Amino acid sequence: MAATTAPTTDTTSRRHIAVIPCRWGASRFPGKPLARLGDKPLLWHVHQRCLEAKRLDGAVVATDDERIEAACDQLGIECIRTGEHLTGTDRVAEVAERLPAEAYINVQGDEPFIAPSAIDAISEALEHLPRGTLAVNAYTELVDVGAVLDHNVVKVVVAAQGDALMFSRQPIPYPKGDRPKYLRQLGLYGFTGPALQRFRQLQQGPLERAEGVEMLRFVEHGHAVQMVPVLDDGVAVDTPEDLTRAETFLDQYDGAVRTRGTVRRSARWDGITSSATRARSSERPRSHS
Repeated sequence: MAATTAPTTDTTSRRHIAVIPCRWGASRFPGKPLARLGDKPLLWHVHQRCLEAKRLDGAVVATDDERIEAACDQLGIECIRTGEHLTGTDRVAEVAERLPAEAYINVQGDEPFIAPSAIDAISEALEHLPRGTLAVNAYTELVDVGAVLDHNVVKVVVAAQGDALMFSRQPIPYPKGDRPKYLRQLGLYGFTGPALQRFRQLQQGPLERAEGVEMLRFVEHGHAVQMVPVLDDGVAVDTPEDLTRAETFLDQYDGAVRTRGTVRRSARWDGITSSATRARSSERPRSHS
């Protein structure tokens, strides 16, 4: 029987909550959620960023691993023990069945510098969903050529009205004519409860299975995913080498906070809305949850 570190029978509905899907298994970085960044586990930093958001009624970790659950208990972080799932969004959908709320924001567990303002941007977009739209997803412009070619960075093509046309790990669109603007999908998604249940009902299509990008499940089945533009200059932690880079970034971040005398980011991190750097899209081919 799945255990939790916080009651899940409370029927009091919250407005918007962040759910941080975390899993232990990762081919390139096993145990990543509990890897130390500074003097705290990686997932603690993500949870803190969620608590700094202004529009949320809480943040919970969702995991199928007892070690992560125990760490959350020690840190005083609300945690829900789930079953095993194909993707982080499937895991969030299980949480939605057990924790009433108007909407749920999937925040990747390896994005320690995600901006609270980016989370708030997704929350706000959820209150203005166009008819037929089942999800909102953050994105940012890619300026680094290396990132355009990096298969760990998911690219997205966005229609004029703001919906996602296609996600791919390949550089899209192809520059046959004019040089295109490349856009990166970020691992920051928002859903209503019914939309999450619809996600779980849908079968993985050939594109999602091939690319390992979970939002393709909606796109392949003809459901709209609204893309929300944000600014991005954080560090995503995919590998132990990324964690080393994140240590340096943490020193800079802490320095900026001390200078301002507040927990809010300096302008370098906040802009319009800053967000995390990479979209980790599917549990099995990727390592995010």
